[in-house]
Amino acid sequence: MWLTRMVQRLRAKAGPDLTARAQARGLSVHQLLTLASIIEREAVDRGELRTISAVFWNRLKINMPLQADPTIIYPVTKGKPLGRRILKSERAAKNDYNTYQMTGLPIGPIANPGRPAIEAVLHPAKTKALYFVADGTGGHVFAETLAEQNANVAKWFAIRRQRGEM
Repeated sequence: MWLTRMVQRLRAKAGPDLTARAQARGLSVHQLLTLASIIEREAVDRGELRTISAVFWNRLKINMPLQADPTIIYPVTKGKPLGRRILKSERAAKNDYNTYQMTGLPIGPIANPGRPAIEAVLHPAKTKALYFVADGTGGHVFAETLAEQNANVAKWFAIRRQRGEM
């Protein structure tokens, strides 16, 4: 009963044309909500929703793993905060959600995405970025090449060392 109400509420808020809009992007509504849920969990800075969406779309187009940390956390906590760093064993775990160990989308949503995340899937930013990493302020820095990403990761590790997190 609650699931039926949730679906009805989603369709009312997202619009009756949600299925058509998803199909225009090559997605089922289930896939749309799955991708939106990952974006919802990645984007602490709500201004980055469309750019994060674009990174994932760019990766999907070239069959590159999404490598989204929230998809590692979800099977461990079932949606609750992890409260610690992700372990190497968790990153390597093969399951239906871990986008480090698969290409494409996981089996289903990892969160209840809001309308802005759903809209971000349907209208990603225009960018060639394939990577992003935390910037130390709650946002991310984006990169088009692996070399740029490696430099950004090195900066992130330097920030973490400075904070005493490593």
